[in-house]
Amino acid sequence: MSLLTFFRKSSAPVARERLQVLLAHERLITGKSDLIATLQEEILAVIAKHVAVDRDKVQIKLDRGATVSMLEIDIEVPAAVAVEPKLEPERETEDAA
Repeated sequence: MSLLTFFRKSSAPVARERLQVLLAHERLITGKSDLIATLQEEILAVIAKHVAVDRDKVQIKLDRGATVSMLEIDIEVPAAVAVEPKLEPERETEDAA
């Protein structure tokens, strides 16, 4: 047994790693990644806690670039919902006491 064969991986783990890379690449190309669907559902669930959202008026777009991917989600919010800035409560200082 030579020194090179001692540290070499067996063929099964190498084949498994190659298959995982191939499957991940195929999912990226076809856009059928479960990650996008999971992100969509979780984002909508968080927004729905605060605002009534019509799921038919939600548009999701995924742009893949060479180095960066961008997930864009457009959600139509009802006009009756007004966002008011949250004011910080006034702090009492030790000098005023």
